[in-house]
Amino acid sequence: MFRRLILAALISAGTVHAAGLPEPISALLQAAQIPPEGAGIVVMRGDTTLVSHNAQQSMQPASTMKLFTTMTALEQFGPAFRGRTEFRSSAEVVNGVLQGDLILRGGGDVDLNEDVLLHMLQALRNQGIRKIKGDVILDRQLFQPARPDVGQPPFDEFPWAYYNVIPDALLTNTNLLKVEMRSTGNKVGLVMMPEMDKVSIRSDMKLSDAPCASWEQGWRSPDVSRSGDKIEVVLHGSYPKNCIKSTSVDVLDHHDYLERLLRATWRKLGGSIAGDVREADASEAAPVSESTPADTSTPATRLLAEHVSRPLPEMLRDINKFSDNTLARTVFLMLGSLQADPVLGSRPIAPDGSQASTPMRAENAIRGWLQSQRIDANGLVFDNGAGLSRTERATPAQLAGVLQAGLKSLWMPEFLSSLPIAATDGTMRKRLKDSPAALRARIKTGSLKSVIAIAGYVTDANNQPCIVVAILNDEHVANGAGRTVLDGVIDWVSRTK
Repeated sequence: MFRRLILAALISAGTVHAAGLPEPISALLQAAQIPPEGAGIVVMRGDTTLVSHNAQQSMQPASTMKLFTTMTALEQFGPAFRGRTEFRSSAEVVNGVLQGDLILRGGGDVDLNEDVLLHMLQALRNQGIRKIKGDVILDRQLFQPARPDVGQPPFDEFPWAYYNVIPDALLTNTNLLKVEMRSTGNKVGLVMMPEMDKVSIRSDMKLSDAPCASWEQGWRSPDVSRSGDKIEVVLHGSYPKNCIKSTSVDVLDHHDYLERLLRATWRKLGGSIAGDVREADASEAAPVSESTPADTSTPATRLLAEHVSRPLPEMLRDINKFSDNTLARTVFLMLGSLQADPVLGSRPIAPDGSQASTPMRAENAIRGWLQSQRIDANGLVFDNGAGLSRTERATPAQLAGVLQAGLKSLWMPEFLSSLPIAATDGTMRKRLKDSPAALRARIKTGSLKSVIAIAGYVTDANNQPCIVVAILNDEHVANGAGRTVLDGVIDWVSRTK
């Protein structure tokens, strides 16, 4: 009955001439028990504003915040931008032994995983290196702080979940352990991937008669225990009988994850490490090249192996279509590195000579771009550039301004192609299938507890593109009520003449 009433209100909307809140949209809010002050809505056709309701109100935007990060990144870096990972050393190779340290330098390579690490280590073996006499130094210094995950309180009750992974410049395999769970008889068998040095997994989960499809209802947060140099991951909760499922968890410290993956992989290739695997400090950042060292007191390094990520537009499609928080946070930090290509040795330095906070520099980069587009930044609050935050704020008007700039950008095709298509893919795959907006609306979505939002482009009944932004900040958005309102707004625009 609720949906039929909404559809009737939308179809009777007719032609719109005023910028106030139309009656059909008011009816949607009223039906969902969301007060007018809990909504911010902007609809524009060209330079004409069709709807402007609380347009200047600073609100929690959830993942629509990613539009600030992705649009600025395209404008600042261009579509050819890629992240980079490099092995470098200043030491010579003598009889198969690298006579000093090996540096693994992170450059925001979002595709660094166990397969990439294997190929890079194989490149060392192909050069005749079988033993590293010094240390393996993990250089995360491109971003400051180098380990932004350390000391951060969990965002919610699922700190092990993928969407909560906090990136650094050398994040490997998104720090995830993939776990296959197979219950047979009276036990749960586990397989953990990738294989890591002295890391094991076990289960104390109780078998239940629950359906296999609802296995997550019995899941409890896993623990990690240490005994000497060994690490054990322990799964808790209950698990259905005769069930096969897999999941991924972020439970290891970033250093432990990379060190133990690197040791296990290098050993498989017949290699050995005489020294330690340790984190770099700022003084150990690898210089650019033998001819242009960053510090004359630091030996210049040479490139031994490298990997570059997919180009920026491909990253942005995953960020916006699937609302990937870790990717978005990485791109946000890359904006703060102030480099169009993370070349070795270059470090973001503040005007006073000190090393600046990368998130602060990222915020300044976005604000500078907004200023160049004449978008008022009052009320805008940044945290991580992904919207996975309770402190980030934006106004509907600011999001509309970003969308307007997107249409005028040299990289408009790349930006539009990153947005979910209604009834087709990404976070809009199952929405608006029976609406004229299906296949014709490109919408970034966002949701948190008591927050739901959309921002993007909708083609109206006259085949004209419209900018649509709608943010709801109210507890009544739960249980699909907020999504029904936002889908109704998109559908209303698609039927408007």
